[in-house]
Amino acid sequence: MKRARMVAFAVGDIFGGGSFNIINFLYPGYLALAVGLPAHLSGLIILIARIFDAVSDPVMGFLSDRMRVRFGSRRGALLVSAPLVVLSLFLMFYPYSNPSLTVRFWQVLASYIFFYAVQTSIMIPYFSLGSEMTTDYTERARMTSVRLGCSIFSSIVCVAVPGMIVNGYPGNQGYIVMSLAFGALFMVCVGVTGLFAKEGIPAPKKAEPFDFRDFIRPFQVKPFRQYLWLFLCCQMTMAVLSALFFFYVDFYFCRDLTARGEENVAGLAGAAIMFGMQIVALPVYMALIKKIGKGAVYIIGSAIWIAGALLLFVLPAGASPALLYLLAGLIGFGISGPGLIPHAMFGDVVDVGHLQFGARTAGAFSGIANLVNKVAQAAGLALVMAGIGAAGFIEQDISEGAAKVTSQSASAQNAIVWIMALAPLVFMSAGIFVCTRYKLNKETHQRVLTAIEGSDADRQDVLRSL
Repeated sequence: MKRARMVAFAVGDIFGGGSFNIINFLYPGYLALAVGLPAHLSGLIILIARIFDAVSDPVMGFLSDRMRVRFGSRRGALLVSAPLVVLSLFLMFYPYSNPSLTVRFWQVLASYIFFYAVQTSIMIPYFSLGSEMTTDYTERARMTSVRLGCSIFSSIVCVAVPGMIVNGYPGNQGYIVMSLAFGALFMVCVGVTGLFAKEGIPAPKKAEPFDFRDFIRPFQVKPFRQYLWLFLCCQMTMAVLSALFFFYVDFYFCRDLTARGEENVAGLAGAAIMFGMQIVALPVYMALIKKIGKGAVYIIGSAIWIAGALLLFVLPAGASPALLYLLAGLIGFGISGPGLIPHAMFGDVVDVGHLQFGARTAGAFSGIANLVNKVAQAAGLALVMAGIGAAGFIEQDISEGAAKVTSQSASAQNAIVWIMALAPLVFMSAGIFVCTRYKLNKETHQRVLTAIEGSDADRQDVLRSL
């Protein structure tokens, strides 16, 4: 694969990774401290929006498989949707200030649903496009590594810079400036992918006829079900970590500074180090993939992530920020492994679906994968908000003259620490268990590609081995 084509594909995930972290790191604080929504209502908004996604993701996958336009079935959708990113991000972070809590609730919910409708129209075709750039097992991993490098770099920028913009303007005006600036950046990146990331596996000239079973058929593919569990575990854990990270730093680790109204950069520096280490770790994990396979890399990274998170129990409040930075680096190195592997596996499991059903419907697989991604984020964020809300977390009162929230109760602080420390142990342990049963390695994947053009007996023999 030519480098320019690979880069053109990879920059599309600047939107995916960047928007993910703007939402997961900034959105909980925006809801509680800018819009003044109680934690339980914030969690309800997230869950309702994901119900909408439960319908939109598979539908978009179905449509993506059947679109036949000049720029290809996937890239055409990217080009049409790119301009809508600016508007959707602007509405999502608009500082709604209506005195009625009910009105603010519906305003936030509507903008949240609109943003994820736009994201669905981009990420479903984008995931599908990734499986159609090449059929080579190792080259897919290399392409995914470049893509995640762009995504993680975007994540670093989108953890640090949006908060700086928000804090650099009076009141809540920074949210408007931030949303317009990053919306424009994401629009350009998605447009570049739509224009220049040409498919390596051309779509059939004639689309498959409508069949309702296409919405659920991917679940019949065993490696795909395993892939979904691995993806779910990683994304849910990441959603928990990102949602609570700044709350952890501001209201626990640096709680004395926050209580005195003093600014600190520990949160921004720690997040930047955590994501920076993910980029540093990518070449290491790529080398390990070639030697021991994708499943083993997922297990190694998960174990490092779990160990780093458990060390939060012994990191006291008010300790040297250097200790926080070391721990963030360790966790980031661990995250990189399970963060990389599901994306590198996706094209492989779509090939198994091609073998099993006799047709390539990457959009259907992508729709379900993106649905799982969003459900994982929603479940993680909803559990986080419900948990800290039950523990007594205090949201910002946005009425005129209200004092700024500068401290939280001991029960809320403890809830933040416990959730951050135990979430990786619970979810990533489940991912490790599933990974030990995943049999689609480099050798078996080559058998899948060969059997696609083989006899029925060959196809059934390969499917039984998986």
